[in-house]
Amino acid sequence: MAFFTRQTKPLRTGLAASALALCASLATAAEVPITIVINQSPWFPGFQAVVEKYEEDTGNTVNLDVNPFAGSLEKQRTAVRAGESPFDILIMNAGFFVEFYTGGFMQPLTGIDADFALSEDIFTFDDSVCWDATAKTITCDGDGQLVSVPVNPFLPLLHYRSDLYEEHGLEVPTTWDQLYENAKVMHNPPRMYGISQRGQRGAFDVTFDVFPYILSHGGGVIADQKGGDYTVTINSPETLAGMETYLKLANDVGHPSTAGQTQTNVIQNMATGRAGHIQGVPAPAQFDDPKQSAVVGKVDYAVVPGTEEHGPAPGLGHWLAGIPRNVSDENKQAALAFLTWFQTDEAQHAYAEAGSPPVSKAVMTSDMADEEPYRYMRALAASIPTAQLTFTIPEASQVLAVTELRLNQAIGGELELKEALNMAAEEIAKVLSDAGYDAPMLDPLQ
Repeated sequence: MAFFTRQTKPLRTGLAASALALCASLATAAEVPITIVINQSPWFPGFQAVVEKYEEDTGNTVNLDVNPFAGSLEKQRTAVRAGESPFDILIMNAGFFVEFYTGGFMQPLTGIDADFALSEDIFTFDDSVCWDATAKTITCDGDGQLVSVPVNPFLPLLHYRSDLYEEHGLEVPTTWDQLYENAKVMHNPPRMYGISQRGQRGAFDVTFDVFPYILSHGGGVIADQKGGDYTVTINSPETLAGMETYLKLANDVGHPSTAGQTQTNVIQNMATGRAGHIQGVPAPAQFDDPKQSAVVGKVDYAVVPGTEEHGPAPGLGHWLAGIPRNVSDENKQAALAFLTWFQTDEAQHAYAEAGSPPVSKAVMTSDMADEEPYRYMRALAASIPTAQLTFTIPEASQVLAVTELRLNQAIGGELELKEALNMAAEEIAKVLSDAGYDAPMLDPLQ
């Protein structure tokens, strides 16, 4: 494997299992080398390891072009518009994959091999693997075509110090109020913060981390993108309530500079024993490695809390692998061979063993989940059915540019919360209106 670092509802079909078995047998055939463009992230080492296993098992070559989050996205945008893409597989994030679908840049996978199917054990993540080009909507029903394969179930879980829960006789919270009370017990700054939250502005950073708060209060950013209702709701009373819950935790029992906390900071706060809770994607290898962690065996996982009315509602930030139309037929076949192999039970187990969460429900709920290193799996499997896509419009990056700025300013105290949400609403409405959407606004928060 060549490795380049740059500085810059499970799908159920009667034929899926048999078709996958047939395709998997073909995946061991000799294929031309392929290149995958991917982001650097906590789950990347697991993906790298499973790529190496694929190479060992098949003799085929996979090159990885690894970049920071924003750098990977820009490379993908450039690649699909070139005469021929230098990348045979794009690893697309939940916040931006729709722009590649709506642009017609992705090759329907059955257009490469009519017998190709998604394994019945692989989650579809709110049908995000399928696209109906005629209706211009995300769906695996009707004329929806399979255009991608999930590669990482990037959604937040509640991480908590199980040893401190036992010491203080605490119960795992299911609501934000319960989490607040538990965090108060642990809060003893500067030695320990009750919770560490990500609040730093980025490409899809603070917005991703506040989604579980606002969605579980019945709020959001845009009313119903899938259903065609583009009313801007970021300044709704429900979204306000979700943000007030986030800020209550941050201000009362959180890190003193939440607005400056990145994903790396949050993980390090937990790994060094300075956080009683974090909300983040599972990266258990970092907490169970004595070389990286002071809390080995002391971190456990649960579904993120919600409200009594709406329950938990984690936002999907998962990753999908798709094949661009503008690569050769030979390279499309080679890319599909990898995606076929990646879905197999063997590959998914190896993926988990390498430290990356799998995308197979069968693996997440297997006996493997009872083993200490994989104790996060059952919480992950329980979270996926309630997880929601955050953006299903190609203008997501423009909307995110607004939410990342205004939410960060509210968290940091630069803007009063209601002012920040009202400003964001006006700016998002302009983005949507300029793009041709009917995007009415709510009355401003007073």
